[in-house]
Order: sequence, then structure tokens, then C-alpha cells
Amino acid sequence: MDVSYEGTKREIGTDKGVIRYHEACAVDGRHEHGDCDRPVLILLHGSGPGVNGWRNYRGNLGFFAETHHTYIVEFPGFGVSDPVEGHPVLTAGGSVIRFMDALDIASAAMIGNSMGGVVGINLAVKHPERVEKLVTIGGVGPNLFSSSPSEGLRLLQEFTDAPDRDKLVRWLNSMVFDRSIVTDDLIEERWAAANDPDAQKTAAMMYGSKAFAMMQEFQANSDTPPYWAMMHKVKCPTLLTWGRDDRVSPPDMSLVPMRLIPNAELVVFPNSGHWVMIEAKDAFESSVRAFLTR
Repeated sequence: MDVSYEGTKREIGTDKGVIRYHEACAVDGRHEHGDCDRPVLILLHGSGPGVNGWRNYRGNLGFFAETHHTYIVEFPGFGVSDPVEGHPVLTAGGSVIRFMDALDIASAAMIGNSMGGVVGINLAVKHPERVEKLVTIGGVGPNLFSSSPSEGLRLLQEFTDAPDRDKLVRWLNSMVFDRSIVTDDLIEERWAAANDPDAQKTAAMMYGSKAFAMMQEFQANSDTPPYWAMMHKVKCPTLLTWGRDDRVSPPDMSLVPMRLIPNAELVVFPNSGHWVMIEAKDAFESSVRAFLTR
């Protein structure tokens, strides 16, 4: 379908600042937005240097807009939507609910990449009436056989503690199976975005050495179970997607959510790292469409 998805960016005010997003719905070969009589699909992005929703999903928006009224939500603290106080994973979940309320979206299917998958899991547990179906891309569950932190997370931590371009390149290379994806343009785009003050603050809260040490201590001394221990409460149909060569979230992590989530399916894509929606684009989109439209 010959549809342009440039110029899809919108914004909406909430009681905790402006949330920016992308919106698309393809109708009879035309790009439409607003009044679109299609099931709603919300795309939730991951974390890391220079990340945002558009960079995660710009290559997939057109495909999903053919069957769904599709939104890419930009989480607070990543240099696009207005920042809010609090831990980024928790503020991301709250922003999704505020976004849905502002647009009068009662419930939706959701796709979450990495951190976005954790956000989706938490929403499905705490607000089950808002999540109709859930697709995750890596990132959910505990490390069973692989080391923790993984190679990719250690490289991310090194970059966060003392950012420089070479560390960014090493981290980007750990995200993919095919290193040709890490082009000079991608490096420059991510380097420029990673220098945003809000993005740096968010990264330090999530991946800095001090933050990681505090989280380890909290988990060791807390009576609060980790999010993955609550995954048996996810009632919606769930599709877990994974790259077989993921060095950020190794595929052994998929075993716990596959077992705990009652209605979970697992698809593993060969020759793909952490960015399945990019490296295994056609197979990923085909699998997700079959799941969403079943």
C-alpha cells in the first residue's frame, strides 16, 4: 500500500504534562487519523541511549496501520514527551493510562519492545481491563541460564556511567545479529539523542552503576515480589517474540513468562538480536498480525 507515514506526530495534554505520540490508520490507500473505525493498537518502546518510540517502530507503523488504528506512545523522560518524576518504568505505565484516558480509549492491544514489554506486563496485571492482547519483544522474565546483567546490559551500564561514542557503538553492536544495521547515520542519530538531558537522567536512573547496585540491594531485602513473579495474573492472550541471538535479553528469559502467563505463545526468530521488529521485520509482522487478527 502506497501510504506515507511522515507527519504522524501528535501531542495531547494531560494532568502530568504533554504526551507526544504518532498516529496512523490506512484506509483505501490513504493515510487517515482521528475517526478510524479499526481496533486500537498501541506500540510501547524500549530503553537505551537515544531510544524513543518513533525510532523503535517507524519501520512497522505502516504495516500495522493497515489493520489497526495504531499509536506509538512516547514515554516521559526520553526527550520527546514531557518528563515526570519517578522511576521510568513506572512513569511509562502511568503515561499509557493517561494517554488512553485523554483519547477516550477504553482498551487496546499492545506491543512492547524490551522495557515496553515490561510496561505492558505491568499494565496487564494492574489494569487488565485496558489490555486486550499483548505482544512482547524480548526483555521480559528473569535470566535462568545466562548471566545477569547480560553482555548488552553491561555495555549499556558502561555507556551510562561515562558516555562516549565508542561505547555507544559497542552497545549498538550488541543489540543486533547483523552489524550492518548499525550504520553511521544510526550512530549519529542515537548519539545526538543520547545527549538530551532528560534522556541522560532517565538512563542514570535505570542503568547507572549506582542505580543498579541500589536495585540489587532493594530486591535482596524487599518483601515485594519482582514483576515477573506476578505474570500468572496476566489474563489476556500474549505473544512472546524473541531473537534467538539476543545478547541483551538472552532467550532463556522467555521460559518463565511462557510457563507463567496462562495464554502465552512463544515465537523465536533466527538470525536476530534484540531488535526483532527490525531484523526479522517481515516474519515478526506476519506473526503479530496473525496473532492480533485471530
